[in-house]
Order: sequence, then C-alpha cells, then structure tokens
Amino acid sequence: MRKILYILLSLLIFSACTIETVSDARQETVQPQIYPDYLGVTIPVNIAPLCFNMANEDVLRIDAVITDNHGNNLHSQGEESIEFDLDDWHTLLGQNLGDSIYVTVSAKFADGWHTYRPFSIYVSPDSIDYGLCYRLIAPGYEVWSKMGIYERNLSSFDERALIENTQFEGCVNCHSFNRGNPTNMSLHIRGPHGATLLRNGDGSFTAYNTKTNQTLGFCVYPYWHPSGRYVAYSTNATSQLFHSADHNRIEVFDTASDLQVYDVDKNELLLSPLLKQDTVYETFPVFSPDGRSLYFCAARALPEGGHQLDSIRYNLYRIDFDPETGSFGNHIETIIDAEAHHQSVSFPRPSYDGRFLCYTLSDYGQFSIWHHEADLYLLNLSTGESYPMTGANSEDTESFHNWSSNSRWLVFSSRRDDGLYTRPYFCHVDANGGISKAFMLPQRNPHRFYYERLLSFNVPDFIIGPTHFDGRKACQIINDEYRKDFGVRKEPSSN
Repeated sequence: MRKILYILLSLLIFSACTIETVSDARQETVQPQIYPDYLGVTIPVNIAPLCFNMANEDVLRIDAVITDNHGNNLHSQGEESIEFDLDDWHTLLGQNLGDSIYVTVSAKFADGWHTYRPFSIYVSPDSIDYGLCYRLIAPGYEVWSKMGIYERNLSSFDERALIENTQFEGCVNCHSFNRGNPTNMSLHIRGPHGATLLRNGDGSFTAYNTKTNQTLGFCVYPYWHPSGRYVAYSTNATSQLFHSADHNRIEVFDTASDLQVYDVDKNELLLSPLLKQDTVYETFPVFSPDGRSLYFCAARALPEGGHQLDSIRYNLYRIDFDPETGSFGNHIETIIDAEAHHQSVSFPRPSYDGRFLCYTLSDYGQFSIWHHEADLYLLNLSTGESYPMTGANSEDTESFHNWSSNSRWLVFSSRRDDGLYTRPYFCHVDANGGISKAFMLPQRNPHRFYYERLLSFNVPDFIIGPTHFDGRKACQIINDEYRKDFGVRKEPSSN
C-alpha cells in the first residue's frame, strides 16, 4: 500500500513538473495581458522574481521565455502562474545590468497555444534596499481585529512578523525608521497598553508616554532627523464620519493638530508657538535631508461648529531648524499653495539626496487613502517645479510613500488593483526626475496571493537591513505598566 501511494505521489509530482512543448501556436499581434502588469517596467537588479499570471482566467497553461542581448535565456511554465527560479532569476538580472530583457509569453486555451508579442523589462543599475516594512490590516472604518508589522526581503519572498497584536490588546501603527536604518525606530501602540516605543543606538526599546499637560495629545506621524537625535511628531485630535460631500465617502479629519520635535538626548519635546496655533491644523512633519529645515502640511482650521470637510485644504510649508540648539526659525515659508488651486497636500517626503520632494495631492483633506482622485506629485527642490508622477499614478488612489536610501526608488500605496485593498508599488526616479512605470511588489503566484490575503499593506517603508526586532521582548514592554514621560521645552512667543 505504501509503495502504491509513493508511486501515485511521484506521478502527481511528475505531472505537475512536466513541460509541454509550445507547438502550432497562433501568433498574436498584441502583447499579453498579465497580472500584475509588468510590461515595460524598470526594475532594480536585486528585486525578487517577477512571477505572474494571465489576466484571462480561461487559460489552461502558461509558458514564458526570457531572453537578453547576450544569448542568455530563462524558461518557466505552469498551470496557474509563471514562477522563476530565484537563483536563475538573479543570475540573469546580474548579466543585464543597465540593459533590457525580453519576455515572450504563450498561453494555452481550449483551442490550443497562443504566442504573444514580446515585452521588455529594463534592469536598472540602481539597486533597491534590502527590504520593506509594512502593517497588514483588514480595511475598515471603526473596528479592527488582528494586525501586525511585518518585514519582507525584497530580493526574495521571505516575510516575517515583527509584532502582532495577538499578544496584547491594542493597535500597532506608525512604524518609522531613520532613512531605512532600523537602529533608529519609532513604533506607536494604541489602546489600553498605549505607548510609543523608541529604539536608539544599542537596539533596546523604551516605552514612552508622549502625552503631556502642555500638548494636545499623543505623538503621531513620526519622522527622524538624519542625526538620529530628534524625531518630529504631530499630535492630532482626529475624527471620522461618512459625509455627502463626495458620494457618501468616509472621511478622516483633524479637529485640532500641532507639531513638536522630540530631543532624544534630553528627553524633551521642543515646542514652537509658530507650530502650535489654534487657528491652524499642522500635520505631517518631515526633516530636510540636511536636517536644517522642517517641512509640514497645514490648513486653516474650521470655524467652531463647522463641518465643511470639503473646504479643508492643506498647503506645504517649511520652517528653519537648528540641530545644534534644537531651536526653530521665526518665519514659516509657503512651498506649495495647493489651496489656491482648490487642492490639498499630504505626506511630504523629501528624497535623501536633496533633489526632490514627493507628496500626495487630492481635492481636499489630509487622509488621502479614501480619495480616489489622490495622485503623487514630485517637487524639484532646486527649480521649484512641481508635476504629476504620471508613470506612477493610476485612475485610483495613490497615497502614502517613502524613498529608498539611494533616492532612486519610491514605494507607495495604491488601490489601483481593485479599489478596495492597498498594495505596495515601486517606481524608479532618475537624477532628472524622470518617473518609470510602476510595478507591484512581486509574489509567488500573485493572483492567488493577493486575492486570498484579504489585507491592506499600510505605511510601506524601506529598510536597509533586517530589523532584528524581538517581538516577544517588545510585547513584554508593552504589557508592562511602566511608561517614561516626555519632558517639555517651549520657545518663547515672538509676540
């Protein structure tokens, strides 16, 4: 009996691995429709294999042959998806640095094989960072269940959980690193065990209570100073509701918000009256690459009792910051006056080389993930020119984004796939601000992966190496009652 089972199993494996000959194929004049759409994309040399499915579900079998200009080739065939061998894939990309590879796809239907016109993929000499860190969460409005923070190796398909909320009661969010370096990390916990976990230098975590009697509330939306000494935060009184301004859409909005900078060395929140105005909603602070400026978004506050949510529009501003003294400038400069064009800026992110600043532009508000019109824009910091990132944008939502450490790759959140789930996409940005066509985070059998894993990828951020995050130790700290309080240092009013 055991021998019979072994023979049957061997036959199944052999059948699954059998390569059919693509014969008598009908030659199509069009390129294939594949999922995800990898036609004509630019990819880093160290990215994981671009496995794919046919978009047409009537396909019985798929065949793909990759060739290059040097006589090399790579072949794969499967019933559901094309899955390239990891080592063979990386060898081929390494042989084509700064060159294109060409993919010929054949698909077997009930009437036989069809071979499509080849498409190209350009292999950029600009590599991408080691990995990506993100939160996985089910889309929702008022409630949530299991969620966690995960890291993914971008050269393979390896993913691991850093921390999940199954070990404590609460929500994990707002993970942040200093230019992708996991040595400097900020992580927020919300709920009964609320805290901000900070890791600095030696890799150990401290749990902080970031709410003080001189500030609006808890610190959120962190962004590290390049020195690692400071972390910029906003503090927001946030609400959400369905409204009729735009087809009964859910809207997340602030009823108050301020900015502050935390001095890690002195355990002090640095406050400026210019960044703490009752008539202004300030949010999304980010340091410039040289650490001497603070960019942020701000909007005029609604009048008391006002609910005109579609009239809240954020502009992009800048204020000087002195890292030697921890003091702010006495003047706020307008960088982008989006309100003048009846639009709103959110999520400013300067490239680390100081060339560009990427931001999200929507019709109003600051929580752009629910705005189908939201697109990415690029600001040239030398010329002041600002333009849409056409290669990255789609007909649906583009929202949160972050730069790779070499400032050549952008990861961003998009709902272009189905309008419901947020998934990570990448695009290349060259030294002149040219934008490549975006591609989705690769997965084995991507159609099965994305359509069976009913979770959104939230707040994607690059990491330059493994985080070495000890989730068990972090949960012990979270479940402990001890919280270290923030001190406060206020700048005098200029009035």
